Amino acid sequence: MRIPDLSKFLVAAIIAGFFMAVASDRCDGQELEPRRWSHLPLGTNIGGGGYTFSSGEIAFDPVLRLDDVELDLHAGAFMYVRSFELLGKSARIDFLQGYADAKWSGLLNGVPASAHRIGWTDTNLRFAMQLFGAPPLEGKEFADYRAAVAPCETIVGVGLAVRLPTGHYREDKLLNLGTNRFTIRPQLGVVHNHGKWSMELTGSAWIFTENNDFFGGGELENEPLFSLQGHVVYSIRPGLWLAAGAGYGWGAESTLNGVEKRDKKGNLVFGASLGIPINRQWGAKISYIGMRSQESVGIDSDAVVVGFSFVW
Repeated sequence: MRIPDLSKFLVAAIIAGFFMAVASDRCDGQELEPRRWSHLPLGTNIGGGGYTFSSGEIAFDPVLRLDDVELDLHAGAFMYVRSFELLGKSARIDFLQGYADAKWSGLLNGVPASAHRIGWTDTNLRFAMQLFGAPPLEGKEFADYRAAVAPCETIVGVGLAVRLPTGHYREDKLLNLGTNRFTIRPQLGVVHNHGKWSMELTGSAWIFTENNDFFGGGELENEPLFSLQGHVVYSIRPGLWLAAGAGYGWGAESTLNGVEKRDKKGNLVFGASLGIPINRQWGAKISYIGMRSQESVGIDSDAVVVGFSFVW
């Protein structure tokens, strides 16, 4: 299949959120990803990878006697996306896998302490389908449709993302790269394109299964985390774009060994991205992502993400 100037619809490396899930007792990992509902030609394959550096300060439950905890994280990731037709609609499947080197340092019972973990993070899978707009097309039909609707278009999509408990995890450690449980995330997204501008809004619910091998042989449960994020994207020219976005997540109160912790999460996430075309098949993305907890327990972090993607 000839790719009709696909750089215009390039999906850069989807590595905006995986590094957040680095502590098994946290539920404040949130993604912030623009252009996730982009219209792709049928049969498109996108592969890519990236690198993230993140640093932050974590406020733990006082009962854990952990104070002034700081996190430094270096992580790499690789991803794959495939577009196809399902029930007469455009659909896609995403795969994302990360590998991380994380170091926590702070005070344990008032004494300086640190922890270091290296290994795989949890695997992420996502399925998405466009319910309105973005019909399943390829080749010249796709190019003609994009040219016709470019001035004004609305897309509505649904998705289901699943985080698998494949990351490095030890039940005798409080801090881990993996979460040792499944996380299921139904999603609903709306995109409106008007000229060179695009406005995106995505709502998600994070549903957590139990972790029956939590630190010290405990059992950890969490209520769902609800999140809403929005983005504004400006296309300077085909393949070259700027995006700014923000999101908020709330909920995820935890229960440990049957005792409610009353630790509702409230997280503000914000960031900006620059998409850069290299040629018709290669593209790159540079992003900044910040997170600020709005509650007494949570994480304040800043991250820089550099990614690339290849289309065939």
